[in-house]
Amino acid sequence: MAEHFKPETPEQVKDAMAWAIAEEIPLEVIGGGSKRSLGRPSNAETVLELSALKGITLYEAEELVLSAGPGTLLSEIEATLAESRQQLAFEPPDYGPLLGGPAQAGTLGGMIACNLSGPRRIQSGAARDHFLGFGAVSGRGEAFKSGGRVVKNVTGYDLSKLLCGSWGTLGAMTDLTVKVLPVAEKTWTVLVLGLDLETAGQAMTAALKSPYEVSGAAHLPANLAAMSKTSYVAEAGGGVTAIRVEGPGPSVEYRVAALRKQLSAFGETEELHSHNSGGFWRELRDVLPFAAADDSRCVWKISVAPTAGPALAGQLTESLAGDAFLDWGGGLVWLAVDAPQDGSAETVRAAVDAVGGHATLIRAPEPVRAAVPVFHPSSAGVSALSKRVKENFDPRGLLNPGRMYAEF
Repeated sequence: MAEHFKPETPEQVKDAMAWAIAEEIPLEVIGGGSKRSLGRPSNAETVLELSALKGITLYEAEELVLSAGPGTLLSEIEATLAESRQQLAFEPPDYGPLLGGPAQAGTLGGMIACNLSGPRRIQSGAARDHFLGFGAVSGRGEAFKSGGRVVKNVTGYDLSKLLCGSWGTLGAMTDLTVKVLPVAEKTWTVLVLGLDLETAGQAMTAALKSPYEVSGAAHLPANLAAMSKTSYVAEAGGGVTAIRVEGPGPSVEYRVAALRKQLSAFGETEELHSHNSGGFWRELRDVLPFAAADDSRCVWKISVAPTAGPALAGQLTESLAGDAFLDWGGGLVWLAVDAPQDGSAETVRAAVDAVGGHATLIRAPEPVRAAVPVFHPSSAGVSALSKRVKENFDPRGLLNPGRMYAEF
């Protein structure tokens, strides 16, 4: 019978790693397990679950820093931050419903390990930009730390950037420290109604190039807009292009008015205020247009240059009879296709390669994720470098083998 380790202390994590090394037994490293269906299926039968390493261990609101165990629920962290009107500015998404699981089950460790960020990435950066430090146990069985509790920490190598997005293949994190930021006084959204993909791309570009500090820019085609729980969006009767503005009240009101005037050249405009605006951007953050219980389509997350996004979305939805919407000003294309055998991987990747970018298969049946590269294939040079990094942190290849790439 396969073992299932659930350590309660960093020392127990180190003991479990030492056992795996001695026995040469691969480990599937997970937090709470809410993202097990993201990435390739694990090649390991023995589980190292870090959910018992939980709880906020440090929170200094005035210093904008928080430390917690990897198994700490993001919902707990966000509730604590909300009491001081602070937030994780990279807007961590909740993919639970999209992946067929419960909402609010994600952990801090899982979010950082996967480097997942929401719509505010265009302004605030990715999760790794807010990851200050950690403690971990490597595949050598060695406990190590990196970073600290300040943003400008220059001691040693910046390993936080390396572990963030490594999907548990380089080490088992035992504690994490992240930067937090104040919540904006107001969050309003300008809606431009009835635009097609190309015109929506132009409108988002105009907004992002304006001096009005946009923190979100997205576009929903008519059929997906109609599914929104925000009435102004659902009842628009066409495509909806959304531009988010955040900050002090008077500043937001001024910038929204200026944007509405500027964007009226593209189409009719409307605006969402704080409650409706928050709900709408959570829908986009969590990819809820593709999270319905009866939606079994494969879902791709495609990153390209913002100017290439609208045309790529149009090309793929037409050729694959799928649905798509845009985020990050057109730089992120969410695509859903009915292709249970291969996820239309060949067509998607060829289209992405033609414009330069990468495509990640976020949701698909396990046989598809085992047969099709989930992450965009790397160049020979990048692949060789990744293998050398893996060998240095995990020379026996015991941590989440095959989780990202079949060969390591």
